[in-house]
Amino acid sequence: MAYQSFGRTFCIGMFAVGVAACASNSLEPSLGKIAALTDKYRDVNVAKREGYTTDNKCTTAEMLGFPNEMGAMGLHYVRRDLLGLPPKPAPPGSGRVSGTGTHTDFRSPAMLVYEPQSDGTLNLVAVENLVFASAWQASGNQGPPTFHGQPYVLLVDKPDTKIDEAHGWEPHYELHIWRGDNPNGQFSEFSPRVTCGYNKVPQPPPHAMNH
Repeated sequence: MAYQSFGRTFCIGMFAVGVAACASNSLEPSLGKIAALTDKYRDVNVAKREGYTTDNKCTTAEMLGFPNEMGAMGLHYVRRDLLGLPPKPAPPGSGRVSGTGTHTDFRSPAMLVYEPQSDGTLNLVAVENLVFASAWQASGNQGPPTFHGQPYVLLVDKPDTKIDEAHGWEPHYELHIWRGDNPNGQFSEFSPRVTCGYNKVPQPPPHAMNH
């Protein structure tokens, strides 16, 4: 399984209340600052108006080859421009997704992560940044991106496994910051308190189902 470890947590505190103790680059925003700036996205309609879109896929740990007990990521809404992706997704069968973006500023995260609720609403549970390894290295970077000393996780698919560890994307670095208490860790990929059980994928129009 070509997937780096989650690494050590260097920051102390709960994102939900904005408490943090980080010894790192002072130019990087605090967890509290990120919480304040992204709180507006609790209303997913605000995210949509600002250009975030979703493929309606809710990601679980099991989908990426990890124990089910680790929980889930959730449903991602992404800013394709910040990822360096074309405005529209490529047709199925076009190969792995690849982008040119190197955006790592959590004040305007490239991705928002929601947990679908039983009543059909969405609960904002995390923010995330993602950069493709090829773009990051082409910009002259040697190691992975970091946030207050916390390295991003590298996702690379391993051809000899049935699971696609990179979920259809080219090798990339990513880092989640969870809004609430996550027993797996502040920057873990998954939370056992998040479920995809209530995710509802929109159905195609009746005429499309006949073809």
